[in-house]
Amino acid sequence: MASHNPTRVGILTGGGDAPGLNAVIRGVVKAANQLGWEVLGIERGYEGLLDPPCYRVLNNENTKGILHLGGTILGTVNRGHFVCKVGEGEKRQIDPGVLDQARRTVAELGLRALICIGGDGTLTIAEQLHLHGIPVVCVPKTIDNDLEATVVTFGFHSAVAFATEALDRLHTTAASHERVMIVEVMGRHAGWIAIYAGIAGGADVILIPEIPWNMEGILHKIRQRDEAGRRFTIVIVAEGARWPDGDLVALATGAGKVGEVRLGGIGMRLADELQPLSGKECRYVVLGHLQRGGPPNTYDRLLATRFGVSALRLVIEGRFGRMVSYQPPDFLDVPLAAAVDRVKKVPAAGDLIATARALGISFGDG
Repeated sequence: MASHNPTRVGILTGGGDAPGLNAVIRGVVKAANQLGWEVLGIERGYEGLLDPPCYRVLNNENTKGILHLGGTILGTVNRGHFVCKVGEGEKRQIDPGVLDQARRTVAELGLRALICIGGDGTLTIAEQLHLHGIPVVCVPKTIDNDLEATVVTFGFHSAVAFATEALDRLHTTAASHERVMIVEVMGRHAGWIAIYAGIAGGADVILIPEIPWNMEGILHKIRQRDEAGRRFTIVIVAEGARWPDGDLVALATGAGKVGEVRLGGIGMRLADELQPLSGKECRYVVLGHLQRGGPPNTYDRLLATRFGVSALRLVIEGRFGRMVSYQPPDFLDVPLAAAVDRVKKVPAAGDLIATARALGISFGDG
């Protein structure tokens, strides 16, 4: 009989992958199974909601051993019918026909709610689904850690740990060859990865979107280190740090591509222009998707698991259209409308910047 059918919850991952996604999924599944509920994993992000729907039943058995795995067992996409982020603070409306189809799928699958895990773009889509009558609950995900509505996001600390290790490794080769080594890390709108890893990894120059920089500021630091007998310099730069003329450095994208511009290349450009000015050999390393891959560290495994359990709690309480928010020591929730397009920047006058400056780290601003 219908009354014996278990309560069903859907879960999907959207946007870029991050260490800890599978830990969130596992947290939801284990907590749901404790209640006798069934979890359907929607594959390929929101695209899995379109005809024919793409999903599979998740349980304790087939999610065993995924806690430490990077990526997402459900797959994810950041393109297709649901793309609505076209730039910082800019979005477009999803086709009503696409939203109707997604709503029908949720109803036909008998889902009490859809748990959506993702960053600003995924949350923006979820908000439109919510306004279209689909019960959604969201878990924030971005290794950039740039969502204002939560203190920290899972995956960030794993990305920082990798970037810090990269800086550790580059110190020896930079010192051996008296080079300027430039490390490009992720950070579209905010420089959290660059500032955390830069301080922890002993960088000499940190370039972030929040602080305008100029070439002379970097050259001054290089000369200062040379005079002190330190004939190498380590620079870490966020991909979203604007060039001195105010432009973003972006990679070419395919014609007609919808979505945010693909950043990247500032490390290479900086090395090319800095070498003749400094008289030093300048090399660059782009960490790119290496920051996204691999297993989550202990902190992120625990954080992601707590996010997953907290998301299911919102479903139990019928608190739809909301995002789980970590406000230590508690997990709270905020309306989606208060979460999207709220970018958390590194405070230019905050303690992190003050700490770095006190250590003699340059931000290329003179």
